[in-house]
Amino acid sequence: MFTRIDAGEVPDAKTILKIALALGPEVIEQLHRQVIEVAKRAGVTHGRRFRIDTTVVETNVHYPTDSSLLQDGVRVLTRTMQRASGALGDRRGRVRDRRRSVGRRVLIIGRQARSPETRDALVHSDRRLMATTRAVIRDAATMVRRISQRLRTASRLAAPTLIQTRQQLQQLQPLVTRVLAQSRARLLGGDTHVPDKVLSIFEPHAEAIRKGKIAKPTEFGKLVTIQESEHQIVTAYAVHTIRPADMTLWTPALDRHIEVFGRAPDIAAADRGFASAKNEDAALARGVRRVILPRPGRKTPARRAHERQRWFRRGQRWRVGCEGRISVLKRRHGLRRCRYHGADGTARWVGLGVIADNLVNTANFLNARTAA
Repeated sequence: MFTRIDAGEVPDAKTILKIALALGPEVIEQLHRQVIEVAKRAGVTHGRRFRIDTTVVETNVHYPTDSSLLQDGVRVLTRTMQRASGALGDRRGRVRDRRRSVGRRVLIIGRQARSPETRDALVHSDRRLMATTRAVIRDAATMVRRISQRLRTASRLAAPTLIQTRQQLQQLQPLVTRVLAQSRARLLGGDTHVPDKVLSIFEPHAEAIRKGKIAKPTEFGKLVTIQESEHQIVTAYAVHTIRPADMTLWTPALDRHIEVFGRAPDIAAADRGFASAKNEDAALARGVRRVILPRPGRKTPARRAHERQRWFRRGQRWRVGCEGRISVLKRRHGLRRCRYHGADGTARWVGLGVIADNLVNTANFLNARTAA
């Protein structure tokens, strides 16, 4: 009763999930623009200031190792094949279950990897694990052929299950094959920089991103751009498919700001990763009065004097607030780790968190103005 739901009807959990899936990234982006328009009409933000920074939103995956990824592939393929085998009417045990032996092999590899003295035994265990995974992939290919042959005569009850399992097997087979190839490249050739490396069977879009953090040197997820105006309003965000250099994000972000507010900001600030003479000139050409982009590396006396001016240092102090905004987004609105699946799910998760934060900040500003 204290929740005020009482005995009335409430949406089922599955209904809420379906609604979330129906709202794609484009719809969330439109909702965000409407929230910005509300903040503009209320006088919360006028676009006089602009700051930008990037962060990593992690995907919901475990730390990827070759053995754990192979174990995930074997487990999911076997589980899917067993569902298909039941729909085909096979006897129990028709699909060989290798999950227990693979789990034991992964535990052995984990123990052997701790000591350099067991290097030869570790290589032997890795080879056995890869051989087992290849056998499971062959079984999956055979199951796909069997399903395709039986679909013509399958009953109405079995057909949906067969179609679904065949689609899942066809999606998983290439992923597990890629994991097998990158494991073989590391084991036999010592190549750890495989292009398009798979970091998760369940979230194949995840990237390994290094941001120079001591506590977490490598993060697995997607790079997100957050840009703000005054009064902590996030005016735009972007989830990048492939990690770009920060320097390339400055000009498009300024153009988005001008599109939203119809004017260039008086102050534009970012950290050293965005700094370049080209970006500074681009901001000045668009009408920005004061550009705060501290240059990295050794500076000329003229540049040092430029960055020591009072307005420049004041702009740098204001720019640091973007770090606090990202921290609030992660702690209060869940952007530390995405709980939705897929690249579209990451975009929806980030968009909803940004919208919630903008609504909170708009309400706080209006309440403070009313109280004053």
